[in-house]
Amino acid sequence: MNNQKNIVLCGVGGQGTVLASKLLSAAAMSKDIPVMSAETIGMAQRGGSVFSHLRMGDNLYSPMIETGTADLIIGFEPGETVRMLPYLKDHGHIVVSTRAVKPVTATLSGSDYDAPQMLEYLKAAVPNLTLVNVDQACADIGSSKVLNMVLLGAAIRTGVLDFTISEIEDVMKYTLPEKFHEMNLRALNYNI
Repeated sequence: MNNQKNIVLCGVGGQGTVLASKLLSAAAMSKDIPVMSAETIGMAQRGGSVFSHLRMGDNLYSPMIETGTADLIIGFEPGETVRMLPYLKDHGHIVVSTRAVKPVTATLSGSDYDAPQMLEYLKAAVPNLTLVNVDQACADIGSSKVLNMVLLGAAIRTGVLDFTISEIEDVMKYTLPEKFHEMNLRALNYNI
């Protein structure tokens, strides 16, 4: 029996992609689930491409996810999500923010960046797609810094991950400073 889960998290610098990956890793470890991860962080601290491969389960030999094998992609930015689409397996799920952040590479090259077109492409290509209006969620919660928690909560509600909201809350409490707990708990529990 294959109990492995392959998750790709992708976005641009400054969105909390790496923290979200660390929280999922910590949640796996708290349940004694073997976990491996690898992050790639673009050249710019803010605005460069960031993605994380996260693998959970038995018999893991590499943290890198092969194309066509990701159970879930958590996309913090539509364009970066489209770039990671080859990793998604058939019938895999994508949770993606509708908020576009023009990556540094597009800005430097002067190339067009059409986020609505990318979202339409994802809608046509991915049957198991959850679009998350993070602008509305962050406005309702009162902070733009909770994007990662809103997306994690949405990802958990897909049923793809073997975690509950309360298990992520538990690891969040010992990972984040206490002054951020209440706001992040609201974000995790935000019903999109």
